[in-house]
Amino acid sequence: MNSSTAQAILIAANSLASLISAGFCIAGMIRPGLALPRGTTVNGGTHLYANAYGARAIPLAAVTLALFAMGDRSTVAPVLAVAGLAQIGDLAIGVQQRNKGMAISAGLLGVLHLASAWWFHML
Repeated sequence: MNSSTAQAILIAANSLASLISAGFCIAGMIRPGLALPRGTTVNGGTHLYANAYGARAIPLAAVTLALFAMGDRSTVAPVLAVAGLAQIGDLAIGVQQRNKGMAISAGLLGVLHLASAWWFHML
């Protein structure tokens, strides 16, 4: 696989990951109970967490997508590193909350973003 093909795949994968993250975030802001285990009550803390997550995830996804759309590869690596670290934070929360879906998806997206940040930095 040549460098331009790898770059196109990484751009597509990270763009999709950003859209998925923002989509789950918006769904969680609308219905905060979606990510909770069955039988857990939605309360003020649940709403606060969902909105706080949105305050981070939506702008981060928007910036990531905008940089890819503009073709600005020079700033993609640091933004992907921040996105990857945010996902690793979400992984830690998922593990602490015993939420397998959150832990696995955040872990995978974190690895994708961090590996892609490294790759774009090496260009």
